[in-house]
Amino acid sequence: MPGLLSAMEGFFIIGVVIAVGYVAARFHVGGPTAQLVLNKYSFFVSTPCLMFAILSKQRLSVIFHPSIIVAFLSAAAVGLLFVALNATSFHLPAAEATIGALDSLYLNSNNIGLPVATYILGNPTLVAPILVMQQALFTPIGLTVLDATTSGKLSIKTILKQPLKQPILIGSIGGIVISAISARAGHFIIPDFVYKPIDMIGQSAVPMILMAFGMSLRGSRPMGRGTDRRATLCAVILKNLVMPIIAYLLARFMMGFSGAELYGCVVLAALPTGQNVYNYAARYEVGTTFARDGILLSTISSPVIIALVALLLS
Repeated sequence: MPGLLSAMEGFFIIGVVIAVGYVAARFHVGGPTAQLVLNKYSFFVSTPCLMFAILSKQRLSVIFHPSIIVAFLSAAAVGLLFVALNATSFHLPAAEATIGALDSLYLNSNNIGLPVATYILGNPTLVAPILVMQQALFTPIGLTVLDATTSGKLSIKTILKQPLKQPILIGSIGGIVISAISARAGHFIIPDFVYKPIDMIGQSAVPMILMAFGMSLRGSRPMGRGTDRRATLCAVILKNLVMPIIAYLLARFMMGFSGAELYGCVVLAALPTGQNVYNYAARYEVGTTFARDGILLSTISSPVIIALVALLLS
């Protein structure tokens, strides 16, 4: 019960901030570009600072915890499951199938994952391995496939440049590098007058991304005409139900986790689909409605799954 209460308190905190964003959008606070400004600022400035501040003071053994294996294998499994189901049932074009696979496997480790890890699991660093894994592996692979299927060309230069366009990845890697150097030096190498402004900016990340998400919910009407409802529901079920089950089985029986480690793996696997998937769909002008509906339905249903996980495992 304490775990369930902690989860509910965490969701209440998160929900209040999201509601503030929704109300702000409802009354046009900040004008029509408020959500865009918050998203861009959090993506390019505050979240990279937050990840740098968090990771630079963490031991490498914490950052590269064995739970990253569970996160990778469970995500890869549901992504491949969607591809297989598409081949046998949905028959979506390759580009849209890629969006569906990303809908199924891509965790919202930023907008929702950071608050969940902070307020429910009590440790924001738990999302760091997932974030690095997604930005370094799944994002380049997904964008490479989208680039090839929409343009008909596969550019090695584009593939190699993808990590340089990910400020959160850059901030995370910077923090990991500082952590490694500090461990070797025996003390934290960044002076307070440099670290504290970075940390202060980073503290603005969670409230801004939650309010921006709340703003995005205004006027959303999922599963309208012209959408492949079966494929969308399949992606949501794979993400919110199948992935946590796979994560539980891997963490419990393959990795031998129990207690807080097992709980953390399953809760993080139950995170909703990341909003990055919509950004990728919009970038290549393919499957945008599919991506939006999958993200919205996954986000709405995720708290129920996480609460159930807390009830059963905490």
